[in-house]
Amino acid sequence: MTALLRSAWVLGSTSTVAIAICRGLAERGCRRFHLLARNPERNQALASELRDRFGAEVSCEAIDLLAPQPAQPQLNEPFDLYLVAAGSLGDAERARNDAAEAQAITQANFTGLIPWLTAIVSPERIQQPGALWVFSSVAADRGRPSNYHYGAAKAGLLRFCEGLLLRCHGTPFAVRILKAGFIASPMTDGKAPPILCARPEQIARDLLRHPRRRGIETIPWWWTPLMALVRRLPARLAAKL
Repeated sequence: MTALLRSAWVLGSTSTVAIAICRGLAERGCRRFHLLARNPERNQALASELRDRFGAEVSCEAIDLLAPQPAQPQLNEPFDLYLVAAGSLGDAERARNDAAEAQAITQANFTGLIPWLTAIVSPERIQQPGALWVFSSVAADRGRPSNYHYGAAKAGLLRFCEGLLLRCHGTPFAVRILKAGFIASPMTDGKAPPILCARPEQIARDLLRHPRRRGIETIPWWWTPLMALVRRLPARLAAKL
């Protein structure tokens, strides 16, 4: 089934999970990639790996979701898979008193993605076979005093993409929303217990087993019962999270 994904467009391509998914796709026959990221050096490094190891055709685009005047989305060719893995924890402590940092977190994780998602889920595109995978977060499930700006942004993204999912119901275009728990990466290093951090490679393997799945899912699966417990915590305990 994964062999059907012959091309991939990836926003946030230098994130550890996006890199793992790109490698997994290339191993399964994907031979066309368009990589969008803020860091051009890291993006070119991934592009070179995909070209050299797998013979893929790769193009790169520098995108900064926090730019004062963000680039206007240009999607000039169709892709089998659109993967949106961009996001940033930001500085949660600073955001409590700095409106600019609070807005930056919201833009990096939600509002800055809306133009791209709107361009992807066009009336023409959703009438053709294809897939959109969007990474949200389990942080969207409940507000926490330690990172409520990030959680609120991911909750906004989740609800926005749920609307896209329902809009695409009955079409050949599959929307897949991924509520991710902690994934081992520089973003979570020192900020999450290692025992709760899933390996990006395992996440990629799990997702690629069912590449045409649509709906909302929690990854890894064991975050589902964990977050069910968190949602039920009384306020006096939730305030300590």
